[in-house]
Amino acid sequence: MESHESPGGPGTESEEPVVIPYAELSEDALRGVLESFVLREGTEYGERDVSLDQKVAQVTRQLRRCEAQIVFDPGTETVDIVVVKGGRTPPRG
Repeated sequence: MESHESPGGPGTESEEPVVIPYAELSEDALRGVLESFVLREGTEYGERDVSLDQKVAQVTRQLRRCEAQIVFDPGTETVDIVVVKGGRTPPRG
């Protein structure tokens, strides 16, 4: 029987989350990550609802401004989008 455990075996040190640069994802993959995140977070914000497309656009802007980043957690095999404390100025190109 084959084992699908990591080389260190179960219970060894946990793997660190991996930052996934959004620009390295295909357009379809990025849209899927963004929609999944937005649907988990919801689109109701106070007195008015925000459409899925509007919220996806907002999160996309946060990624472009380096205010948020996509993170993959190998331990749980999940992807999330997290706020970057302090943000950074994106490189000019």
